[in-house]
Amino acid sequence: MTKLSPLNDVHSGLGALFTDFAGWKMPVRYSSELAEHRAVRGTAGLFDLSHMAEIEVTGPQAAAMLDYSFVGNLSGVKVGRARYTMICDADGGVLDDLVVYRLADEKFLVVANAGNAAVVDAALSERVAGFDATVTNRSDEVALIAVQGPKSAEIVAEVTGAKLDELKYYASVPSAVSGVEILLARTGYTGEDGFELYVPAAEAPGVWQVLTEAGEPHGLLPAGLACRDTLRLEAGMPLYGNELSTALTPFDAGFGRVVKFEKPGDFVGRVALSGRTDIEPARVLVGLRGTGRRAPRHGYRLLAEVPETGPADGTAIGEVTSGALSPTLGYPIAMAYVDRAHSEPGTALSVDVRGKVEPVEVVALPFYKRS
Repeated sequence: MTKLSPLNDVHSGLGALFTDFAGWKMPVRYSSELAEHRAVRGTAGLFDLSHMAEIEVTGPQAAAMLDYSFVGNLSGVKVGRARYTMICDADGGVLDDLVVYRLADEKFLVVANAGNAAVVDAALSERVAGFDATVTNRSDEVALIAVQGPKSAEIVAEVTGAKLDELKYYASVPSAVSGVEILLARTGYTGEDGFELYVPAAEAPGVWQVLTEAGEPHGLLPAGLACRDTLRLEAGMPLYGNELSTALTPFDAGFGRVVKFEKPGDFVGRVALSGRTDIEPARVLVGLRGTGRRAPRHGYRLLAEVPETGPADGTAIGEVTSGALSPTLGYPIAMAYVDRAHSEPGTALSVDVRGKVEPVEVVALPFYKRS
């Protein structure tokens, strides 16, 4: 059965176009993805992220249990701060990339991707054995609303009264919107400054309306999953299922920095990952810049040869993981895994676009950084 967001009726009233995403009926766009993308870059966008999973871990050994479960050092996270990390299987393959908030000494909130919610929940429920800790899935009780963009701080400050100049990136604080208690976090997935509001599910429509009214003078627009994808691509942020999978370790994906061998105790995947520290992956995740208007897409082959014309019949040296025409930059961009010998910025390659070759150039990630 398809799951519905607590904001489903709100989206219908706004005329949203829906899509099925990881078993959820979610808005893909409201007006146009181009307008929504530009709003996030120029003013602010309002997102419903209620498809994400929220899993609470509590107890005297909650920190130790999370250190064992994830590759990162969660016991080292201070109360009120958050950390990006990954959960791996015993072979070191990435099960999900996620954010963990430390809400109190013995209380953490794990936020997992919708498509991996059941996997992460099952893994944590299994890995808690032997620890004095409790794992509770709060996903059905929580709605997640995000405000992203240059004007997001003004909008969120107006509705919460929070001292945002004291709220650092990857930090959270208890707050309220019109009397509704929320968790306010300075996090996001767009490359812009922004905030995520964890709201009781039943109160989500009211909080959305308050944010909408406060944001109207600032040019706030509701924004769907389509522009969220182009925003994160411009910012060079990985998407599970595209840049990350169980077939790749954090080191293969260029995220070896999140693996903390120096933390106390053992962790799932330690043995497998310790054997990868001195091995250069055969393929490297890179950025690609194209010409024209035809963007490389997920699964397209990359070729070392750059013929002027003709069929794309060369030997593949990589594969596109994500690609789109960048609304901000005005040209095609993509992320791809390519053979190490062809991974230096400035390297000319070609991409097989449905049997025809298109030239691309390897560039450094991210494609876009806010000023």
